[in-house]
Amino acid sequence: MLTAAEMAELICKGKNIVFLTGAGVSTPSGIPDYRSVSGLYTQSGMKRPEYLLSRRALLKDTADFHRFIKQLCQTEALPNVIHESMARLEASKNVTVITQNIDGLHSKAGSTNVVEFHGTLADCYCESCGVRVTTEAFIENYTHAGCGGTVRPDVVLYDEPIDGGNIDRSLAALFTADTIVIVGTSFQVYPFAGLIQYARNEARILTVNRDPVDVKADATFLGDAVAVFELL
Repeated sequence: MLTAAEMAELICKGKNIVFLTGAGVSTPSGIPDYRSVSGLYTQSGMKRPEYLLSRRALLKDTADFHRFIKQLCQTEALPNVIHESMARLEASKNVTVITQNIDGLHSKAGSTNVVEFHGTLADCYCESCGVRVTTEAFIENYTHAGCGGTVRPDVVLYDEPIDGGNIDRSLAALFTADTIVIVGTSFQVYPFAGLIQYARNEARILTVNRDPVDVKADATFLGDAVAVFELL
């Protein structure tokens, strides 16, 4: 296992870098992760959290869906050093961020080539009439004042397909990457975790996470990702 300084040095050696990021990237910004002991799935007090993030819940248990997902709408959260360091690397590297996160913090930090694989809470709309609604309005009420339809965030729920454009952009980046860095994710959710299969054979795969990730990596840092990215 590498030290934080050694991992930072390896990342900086890359020219075409793809970051595959998860909830652990945003925990320093005060946004809870999902699966850790202190994560949202554990601490929410609600049963079947993955069901509550499904289209079935949206349609059949809309109030519970809304109560659960609005906990994720941390509109006051700001990017942290991990987001900011990835954005700054664009000054000298070809960088693509492919993120599972729906908080929009990579874009807020200034990253310009971001694939929000599961969508974003920054966009909400009415399922009935398609009118866009602010996140703040969705937090207050999931019933659209205009037509009475159900307002939802523009994120991929369980039972829904990934946007084809996001898949295409992700694969295009991976096909050309010389360095792929998996950061702050348990890497258990598919098809996101399956993206690593499309890495070039010669690409260096690095993992930065508190817990081991089930990936055949060339180098690993186990610990707080902040320790690595504050050195970049």
